[in-house]
Amino acid sequence: MTASESDGVDVSYADIERARERLDDDRVVKRTPVEESTSLGEFIGGEVYLKLEHLQWTGSFKTRGAYNKISQDVAAGVDDFVAASAGNHAQGVALAATECGADSTICMPKGAPQAKVDATRDYGATVELVGSDFRETMDHAQSLVEGTDAEFVHAYDDPDIIAGQGTLGIEMYHDCPDADTVVVPIGGGGLISGVSTAIKHLSPETRIIGVQATGAETVHESLDKGMPVALDEVDTIADGIATGGISERTLEIIERNIDEVVTVSDTQIARAILLLLERAKQVVEGAGAASVAAILSDDVDVEGETVMPLLCGGNLDMTMMRTLVVHALTDRKQLLQLRVRIDDEPGTMAELSGIVGAHGANIYTVRHDRSVGNLAVGEAYLVFNVETAGAKQAASIVDDIERAGYPVEDISDPA
Repeated sequence: MTASESDGVDVSYADIERARERLDDDRVVKRTPVEESTSLGEFIGGEVYLKLEHLQWTGSFKTRGAYNKISQDVAAGVDDFVAASAGNHAQGVALAATECGADSTICMPKGAPQAKVDATRDYGATVELVGSDFRETMDHAQSLVEGTDAEFVHAYDDPDIIAGQGTLGIEMYHDCPDADTVVVPIGGGGLISGVSTAIKHLSPETRIIGVQATGAETVHESLDKGMPVALDEVDTIADGIATGGISERTLEIIERNIDEVVTVSDTQIARAILLLLERAKQVVEGAGAASVAAILSDDVDVEGETVMPLLCGGNLDMTMMRTLVVHALTDRKQLLQLRVRIDDEPGTMAELSGIVGAHGANIYTVRHDRSVGNLAVGEAYLVFNVETAGAKQAASIVDDIERAGYPVEDISDPA
């Protein structure tokens, strides 16, 4: 009997140890590295050790839980599996099923990142793109197993899945046994349930902080009400934690094990992604960067501590990467859009370009607008898109344009 077939709701450390034995095959799950980030350590005034789980096969932790469940079910005679996922669980189930010699059908939302759709197919699954949101996708996936011998593999509400994810917690403890605080993203709660169960068993004094994206936040209200609360819709760039709800099982474990839950905005996540690219040379998706966004926020006090943020996923679609980088650079004022009101006369554009150029900034586009309602006859707007060294240089450029007698607006919008 597998854990998911038992009547027990809880997941024990012994369950996680048994899962660890099943995952003792680096073709399916490898031990991912840990790397100290001195740059992030300087930002928080402590020591930061990044758990690089985004370097896992399939690019996320999901393979751990999927293989722990599927390997047991295949041994019990199941040979067909169905799952619903925005991408990371999809790849974990696909790889686990293929490695175990079973078939898998994965339902993904129509808007799922193409990189995750392609990777899921490459791991051997049949992919169905269904629904405009995860709830519709989930309903369809669950309908596929009705009246069949197929097994539905839930992304987080399953003891075997949680125990598999918990093997990551054992690794994290042994990677950095002196960690004061571990920071873990929360979607449906399976990851933090498993990781916290392992770490609290091995090191009860270690603080565990959970992180949700603001546009998919459900844990605070669920804890307040004592029952899972689901969102009708989610809105976040961190699609890997955009489940819109947790389960009774994961809520119970979160309530018991987690010391604090914080939320981070999409802007904070974008900043963290860019910072990890620049300083740690790591490419992570929104869900994976949420833990770093949290330790950089004002809501988490980790000064003087040894901190381990979990980078849980690295499946970042390249079009999303472009969007995030532009957003983060705009937020930093390294990409600047200025609208300057001028008398539409020869030489004005050259004069303004000279002011920008004198600062060493680069104008990469300029637009000349005359047909704007609030302009007088003979006036125009020049809209400059400028690459700068940052907020200080951007402010100096604006000041010099104003000193030259031109009304100027910063219309940069990171949103």
